[in-house]
Amino acid sequence: MTEPRYLDDSTVREFEATVTRVAGGRVVLDRTHFYPDGGGQPHDTGALEADGRVWEVTDVRKTDEIYHEVPGEPPTPGTTVTGRLDWDRRHAHMRYHTAQHLLSALLLDGYDAETTGNQLYRDHAHLDCAYPRFSADDLDRIESRLNDRVADALPVRWYELDREEAEATLDPERTRIHLLPDSIRRVRIVEIGGGGSGGERDAAAVGDPYDRTACAGTHVSNTAEIGRIEVAGRRTQGSDRERIDFALGPSLG
Repeated sequence: MTEPRYLDDSTVREFEATVTRVAGGRVVLDRTHFYPDGGGQPHDTGALEADGRVWEVTDVRKTDEIYHEVPGEPPTPGTTVTGRLDWDRRHAHMRYHTAQHLLSALLLDGYDAETTGNQLYRDHAHLDCAYPRFSADDLDRIESRLNDRVADALPVRWYELDREEAEATLDPERTRIHLLPDSIRRVRIVEIGGGGSGGERDAAAVGDPYDRTACAGTHVSNTAEIGRIEVAGRRTQGSDRERIDFALGPSLG
């Protein structure tokens, strides 16, 4: 079984691993920092290198194993390879994913609008939520508050909890642990803010976490890395669903 090291350290750009299995043009490694497609976050791309050869990693999927799609004849089992991530793509996904968490928290707190889905890309993203209709003033207010959280430079951290502990101690509406399959007994939590490390704009910046939710994606370590958030618009997704489109400017971190 592949060790998913992207869950522990999302800043690694290059790593060594051993090929354990090959299935057609798909390579299985004993460990990987390539993120597989899932949870609204696209897969990583990059390359595997060994003995002067380079295999482009064009897709990464997780089913029974984490499979790295490569063109041509793949490296053979037992080969030690160097994996190199397309860092610009990965870092963009990290910034957008953390921005999405900020937006989800803001919508839940300010509008009682629960996130129902999201999709991230390298240069834009959208979030779906349970809300009848946002006005232009709402979108301006949302954008302003999001950028306050970016300017607060809130720390972002992740850790695991036993499912029983998580269900007993964390806010179920915010963490949405009930949506996870029963087979998942260890829950990865992503937490933004708290601990007195943020700015001084409000209690959320210096007291309790601004957001804390179950998530298996990659994130930046500080909201300043997100850069300016632009709310690009809204679209109706039904009588009681809205989609918010957003994009990011240059990173402040």
